[in-house]
Amino acid sequence: MRHFRYVIFFIGFISCKPEYTAQEIIDKAIQNAGLDVFDKSELTFDFRKNTYAALRNNGSYQYHRIIPTDSVVVKDVLSNEGFQRFFGENKVELSEKKVNQLSNAVNSVHYFSVLPYGLNDKAVKKKLVSTVKIKGDDFYKIEITFNENGGGDDHDDVFLYWFRKETFLLEYLAYKYHTDGGGIRFRDIKKEHNINGIRFLDYKNFKPKTKDIDFYAIDSLYEEGELIHVSDIELENIKIKPQKNN
Repeated sequence: MRHFRYVIFFIGFISCKPEYTAQEIIDKAIQNAGLDVFDKSELTFDFRKNTYAALRNNGSYQYHRIIPTDSVVVKDVLSNEGFQRFFGENKVELSEKKVNQLSNAVNSVHYFSVLPYGLNDKAVKKKLVSTVKIKGDDFYKIEITFNENGGGDDHDDVFLYWFRKETFLLEYLAYKYHTDGGGIRFRDIKKEHNINGIRFLDYKNFKPKTKDIDFYAIDSLYEEGELIHVSDIELENIKIKPQKNN
């Protein structure tokens, strides 16, 4: 009987072991969406009347935002070396507070534009929370947090991602942020773009009726129709040019 209890415990332990780790799920998600080409690529797109460009080369990057005005073109450049703003050809001197504000704004658009690419950055911490059903379909629910070292000014933000079990593709995401008074957002796919076999996403952007909710239950609030549609996140004129290794 004693040995029988050990066998039952061992079988129970095996059955509780997740089918995949959070790392394996994210790796499959990136690969299945064709996003691994971003390691060495040139990407451009338009978002809310501005043009964005991302030059990536195996860890080195330059993120551009081009803002047209009536008098001059404003260009923001965020790279491994820091942030710079130009009015025409002239570099603008900025306060540290303004640099941080503009850096976060540029980085945020580029970060969301290529998800789930970027979830393997060194500062990212991954945790498989559970498997859940949304609208009758099965999803892996993964929590993403960040190390303070290398996680940027928003290292204390928390993200949730839902990957479809059948395909490992990203379908929903949510995040809890602390800047500008803080808040919670939930995003559902509005449209998929397939550009040269690479999956890009537009989103419907929602918020809860109150901040006083259980963030980890926001998928349930979405299913119950308890979220408010606040905006759409739409990419236009997407162009991707993978670069060959030398």
